[in-house]
Amino acid sequence: MTAPRTTPAPVRVALIGAGAVSEYHHVPGLRLDPRARLVAACDSSAELLEKRRAEWDLAFTTTRYEELCARDDIDAVIIATPNDTHLPITLAAAAAGKHVMCEKPLGLNADQVRRMLQACRSAGVVHMTAFTYRFAPAMRYLKHLLQTGALGTPRHFRSQRFLDLPETSWGWRQYRAHAGAGDLFDMTIHRLDFAADLMGPIDRLCGAVATFAPRTQTADGQPCPPSDVDDWSALIGIFRSGATGVWEGTTLAKGYKLGGFGHEWAEVNGSEASAVYRMHDPNRILLGRHGGDLEPVPVPSPFLKPAGSPRDPAQGIPGTVFRYDLAWEFISAIVEGRDAVPSFADGLAAQIAADAVLESFARGTWITLPEPS
Repeated sequence: MTAPRTTPAPVRVALIGAGAVSEYHHVPGLRLDPRARLVAACDSSAELLEKRRAEWDLAFTTTRYEELCARDDIDAVIIATPNDTHLPITLAAAAAGKHVMCEKPLGLNADQVRRMLQACRSAGVVHMTAFTYRFAPAMRYLKHLLQTGALGTPRHFRSQRFLDLPETSWGWRQYRAHAGAGDLFDMTIHRLDFAADLMGPIDRLCGAVATFAPRTQTADGQPCPPSDVDDWSALIGIFRSGATGVWEGTTLAKGYKLGGFGHEWAEVNGSEASAVYRMHDPNRILLGRHGGDLEPVPVPSPFLKPAGSPRDPAQGIPGTVFRYDLAWEFISAIVEGRDAVPSFADGLAAQIAADAVLESFARGTWITLPEPS
């Protein structure tokens, strides 16, 4: 935990990775927060950086993250680069005393994530994992219903994440050396995180992965090496509480476009009621009790955004704008001198579970999850 900031000066933030994720999530979130100022960006593409310099009104850009981390006029970094670069960038940022938010998965395996967590703890900097869906209004309300006992004793968790993506190249994301895994690390890992946040730690699991699309061509028809990561993943888990969980994710579900959001269904069945979160309708849950049907229920206003967030829940596309609260939480943790939620410790717990899915499939057995420490 860091000390609270004693001056009103904005937190000076640099983006490492200036692609679509930064443009879609992080920049709008930072722009909304008067306590933050986006001052710099780093990317491997000099051409993209030149474009971002004008679009984002940046004072400094570079293709070398080491140069960025060494600057005294930067307080914090947001890392949105290929997965295999997260470890060295985080180590450099922490060593330079920069607060760090990093996209998921934090690393290629749990050992890498442990090193990232320890480096940030040793440096005394704020660390945060960009687990977006914890900030969805329906997810926040669902957690409240569980905590207050409104659903009774939680018995089952169920997650479906179905996307209808093109079967052309994913770029770096389709190669194990750069991504670690495919759908499992890119999509299912989010669901492992919010399942644990809702239901408590996962005790043991079994899982499987599969690859159906070779992805041997780029979108413009150029040949590329075939994919060696999964495009489907599934697992069964037992939480320490004794509740059960079932997860399935795929990028090849034809007809599941849903306005670009895809199909997202996260459900908890309790002894008194069932409740459902859906990404494309994040300001409502589905709620049902014995003998009745699941029916839409508006999320109460206190759960539409975190207290203090400058975001107006009435503005923008609901399935997009809740993501801006990621940046608000990161800046809040820095300003208030506290741990960010979710932290790298949460990223480690999710990584341990995701790694266990691959181990389970390779060994054909259930895996008991070790403690994250």
